Amino acid sequence: MRVNHDLTKFVQLRPLKTKRAEEVAYHVLPIFVTFGAPAILQSDNRSEFSNQVPSEICAMWKDVKIVHGKPCHSQTRGSVERANQDIQNMLTAWMNDNNTNKWSEGLPFGGQFAKNTTYDEGIRQSPYEAMFGIKAKRGVFFAYRTNRKYRN
Repeated sequence: MRVNHDLTKFVQLRPLKTKRAEEVAYHVLPIFVTFGAPAILQSDNRSEFSNQVPSEICAMWKDVKIVHGKPCHSQTRGSVERANQDIQNMLTAWMNDNNTNKWSEGLPFGGQFAKNTTYDEGIRQSPYEAMFGIKAKRGVFFAYRTNRKYRN
């Protein structure tokens, strides 16, 4: 599951075993408690997310507006697909470097942190910098990652 902050491009990634409302809510709630609930929660048109999770969120945060789906603009679809592909490529590189096929273990490092600390042309800084106002301390592993190409 990917939770994306539109302004900063900051992402939160969570591995889901199922697409049940209870599990999605279990992962979404800590994000909202940490960063605050959004003014608008937009979910795609997938039926598994369309009713139960938003209604649970609305019960807890009365001022959250729920928007299902988005107009099918090819530019919007393209940017979402590019972001997903970037994350997949970063995660694949992490799994190869760590000789594992356990993607859920790499999701915080090779997916979320790598994506959030990589320079974004659109916002002219990394999503981490846009969200927190400082550069992330990346460490040796991520210093190596900075020079690696993830896009095909």
